[in-house]
Order: sequence, then C-alpha cells, then structure tokens
Amino acid sequence: MSRSSLYKIASRMTLSVVVLAFSAVMAAQVVKIEGMIKSRNGDEMIVQVNELAEQPMLLSDQTKVEQVGGLFKASRTQMSMAALIPGLKVKAEGTYNDQRHLVATSVKFSGDDLEQAQAIQAGTHEVRVQAEQNQAELEKQNAELKAQNEALQQQQAQLSEQQAKIAANKAAIAANTARFGQLDDYYIWDEVTVYFGNGQVKVDPQYNAQLLALAEKAKTVNGYMIEVIGYASSAGSVSLNQKLSEDRASNVTNILLQQGHIPLTRMLAPGAMGENRQVGNDKTAEGQAENRRVVVRVLQNKAIAGV
Repeated sequence: MSRSSLYKIASRMTLSVVVLAFSAVMAAQVVKIEGMIKSRNGDEMIVQVNELAEQPMLLSDQTKVEQVGGLFKASRTQMSMAALIPGLKVKAEGTYNDQRHLVATSVKFSGDDLEQAQAIQAGTHEVRVQAEQNQAELEKQNAELKAQNEALQQQQAQLSEQQAKIAANKAAIAANTARFGQLDDYYIWDEVTVYFGNGQVKVDPQYNAQLLALAEKAKTVNGYMIEVIGYASSAGSVSLNQKLSEDRASNVTNILLQQGHIPLTRMLAPGAMGENRQVGNDKTAEGQAENRRVVVRVLQNKAIAGV
C-alpha cells in the first residue's frame, strides 16, 4: 500500500474520532432553561423562554420533577409529571440525546407558581366548557333555524302552487266570460242568432245544425239554462210585430225541445220583445233584416259556477 493511501486512511480515522468526541461532549453538556410551559402533549412540553424563543423538551421516566420552597428554596418535594401544566413557570435542565432532542433531567417550580397555573387552567377550563356549551347551543339554534327555513320554504312553495291554481281558475273563468259574455246573475256560455225573412216565423233549416250544436254544448255545462228571445223589425204594426217575435221564439224553442232533446226544466220561458232593442237601422232593408231575429243563449248561474 502506498504512503498516500495510508495517509488518507489515517486522516479519515482521525476525523471520525473528532466527530465522536464532539458528539460525546454535546451529549454530556447540561442545558439550563427558564421560562413558562406553553403547551404539554404527553412526554413533550414546549417552554416559552422569551417573547421570541421556544424550547421543546422531552420528558422521561428519569426526569426529576420537584416543587421548591422555603426561604432559600431549600425544601424539595417530589411531584408527579401531571403537575407540569401550561402556564407554569419552571427551571429545567437537560441533555441532548443521539437524535439531538433535549431530554429533561430535572424540572423545578415553586408552589406559588403551581397554584397560579392551576388557577389559570381552572379558569381556562371553565371558559372552554362554557364556549363548548355556547357552541353546542348555537349549533342547536342553527339546526332549528334551518328546519324552520325549510318548513317555511315548503309552505311558501305550497302557497305559490295554490295561488297559481287559483289564478289559473280565475283566468279560465275570465277567459270564458270574455268569450261568451255575462249577465247580472249568469255567465253566457254560448249564443246563436237565428234570422227571419220579412213577416216570416218559420226557422230556416240552415240554422238547425247550429241550434243542435248549442244544445249538445249546453248539456256539458253544470246547471245550465237556455234562454230564447224573439225580436221583430219596426216595419208594420206594433201588435203584429209582437206576435211575430213571439212565434219566432216559440218555433226556435220547439227545435231545441224536440230535436235537441233539451228538458223543459232547462228552458226559460220564451221571451217576445217585439220592436224593442233594435240592433240595426230600421230605415234600411239591411237594418230591418238584422232586427228580425231570435237570440238563443246557454246560461249558467254564477252561484252554481262557484263565483
């Protein structure tokens, strides 16, 4: 083996010895700290040394815990590690283990400091318990409020649905009313006007289909009644025109009864208005033709309709 190789080996061995020696010195060195326990978790506690520095320390079965007292702090009382609570002012000593963790060999504190820390812990516990109770009560209130909101939303949804149905019903009634018209006490569901020639009372066959269709539609209306009113133009005598309007209304009524099979109980007494209620200008032939008429209506009482 060359001299250079032997030199390298010797150098490495020397460096290892130095490192081991330094580690042994560090492990044997006693570290002293003074401060307040900030937190404690099992065998580890954090000591607040000052406003900026914290020192973690491990506790072991060999850690000596003592309460000191007396005039010169000469009295010593062995204490359980349970006394090491947050808020306690301590003086601790320890050494580093192989993992570079500081292990406490002794922890000392005064009785007065322990009482003060215990008082703080008691107050903190009460505050924590009260806070937990407040939180539980708040969660309960939130749950009740959520349930109330859900119930309110459900009620509002049901109310909206009912209002929509009511609005739809009103709209349907309004649509029918607008389509067929209305009297004071009746809705008009359908209407047919039959026209007659001058001096004529016989119904033109072209109107039969319209009258029969009206009769069938009437039967679909709850509580229906049929109104037939005859009219005449002003041409001729008043008495003749009155008789013409009466005969015209009667002939239309017979078609509804005999061919449309409308019961008599559903027919209002035919009305004869004579020359009254002219709709056309009787000065012209066209106007007179408009006035020679019979108006047939399907009626429904508003009370039966539920309005």
